[in-house]
Amino acid sequence: MPVIVLVNPQIPPNTGNIARTCAATATPLHLVGPLGFDLSDRALKRAGLDYWPQVDLTLHPDWETFHAQQRLKGGRTIGFSTSGRCSYTDMVYRPDDWLLFGSETEGLPKQILASCDETAVIPMDRSIVRSLNLSVSAAVALFEALRQLRTSHPDSDLT
Repeated sequence: MPVIVLVNPQIPPNTGNIARTCAATATPLHLVGPLGFDLSDRALKRAGLDYWPQVDLTLHPDWETFHAQQRLKGGRTIGFSTSGRCSYTDMVYRPDDWLLFGSETEGLPKQILASCDETAVIPMDRSIVRSLNLSVSAAVALFEALRQLRTSHPDSDLT
C-alpha cells in the first residue's frame, strides 16, 4: 500500500482532510515536522472528524529522521511538485511507494525534491491557478496509485 507523507504541513484542515482520506483508504500517513500547528488543533480534529483513531499515523520531528526511517523500510519516494518531471498519470505506481507532498505555501524544498527517486506533477492551467489545494493533490495522487495497483494486482488485498 502506498504511503502519504506530508512534509511541514501548515494548515490544519488540509491535514485533517488528508487524514480522513487515509482512513477511508487504509493508507498510512506520515507527518514530517516541523508542523505549522499543534496536533490538538480544533480545526485539524474537526476536518478529520471522528476518523483519527482509524488513521495509521506516524510523526517525524524532521526530514532527516523521516528519510533515515524510510530508507530502512525501502520503496521509492515520489515527490509531487509543480516542477515534477512527469504527469502523475504517467507514473507506474508500486505498492511500496511513498507519496511526498510539501507545505501549502512552499511545496517540497529543492533539496528534498532532489533526493526523491521520482517527481510527479498534476497538470493544470498554471496561467489561472498556481497550484491545487494540498488535500486535493494528495487525494488525486493517492487514488491514481490505488487505481493502478488494483488494476495490476486484481487479486490482492488492496482496499
